[in-house]
Amino acid sequence: MINLRIDDTPVQAEPGQTILVAARGVGIRIPTLCQVDALSPVGACRLCLVEIRNWNGRLVPACATPAQEGLDVVAHSEKLTILRRTILELLFAERNHICAFCVSSGHCELQDLATELGMDHVTFPYRFPFLSVDATHPKFGLDHNRCVLCGRCVRACSEVEGAYTWGFSGRGVATLVEADLGDPWGASKTCTACGKCVQACPVGAMFEKGKATAEQVKRPEILAEVTERRPRV
Repeated sequence: MINLRIDDTPVQAEPGQTILVAARGVGIRIPTLCQVDALSPVGACRLCLVEIRNWNGRLVPACATPAQEGLDVVAHSEKLTILRRTILELLFAERNHICAFCVSSGHCELQDLATELGMDHVTFPYRFPFLSVDATHPKFGLDHNRCVLCGRCVRACSEVEGAYTWGFSGRGVATLVEADLGDPWGASKTCTACGKCVQACPVGAMFEKGKATAEQVKRPEILAEVTERRPRV
């Protein structure tokens, strides 16, 4: 076992576990948006930043940093709260996140994190990009205006379903999640219509057609359940 400290609490972790997993094991919550059980860590959202005291205060993503012997980790501080709130503000400002008109309002991880971190307004100017909605699929829809580019849908499709339908196009603020090299979702030749990408999506970017806002409850934990039930070779 690996011995470390998180917020001055002695913690033991198994080899290969990340700081995030080790923290969860002792009930220490570290906010994250891009990480969910059964998917590989990518450190995309940076909301899980923690400070390593004995690494000269270096900031690292808890979801992608392995637990190491003797680490002294700060998971909660005024500095980290300000950083996380700033990251959230940038996410809200980058796209068109207007909660009152979103299909996932009340069932949105981005919205929940804003409440948790005390973000009651955005101090950055909104970009208000002109983005489309792909409603070509018979069961699901994709609203680029709500996407936070966490990549959970991409990884759910490739790592759990094995269809490799989703990928990223463009760079920077012009990045989009697209199916089959830019084809409309409804025209995809690889999509199995399993819905795992929709369940993985933490916001209102991917949604089920025919469901009201109150019914758009997602279960990202289904990815871990599916993976655990598979026979191990």
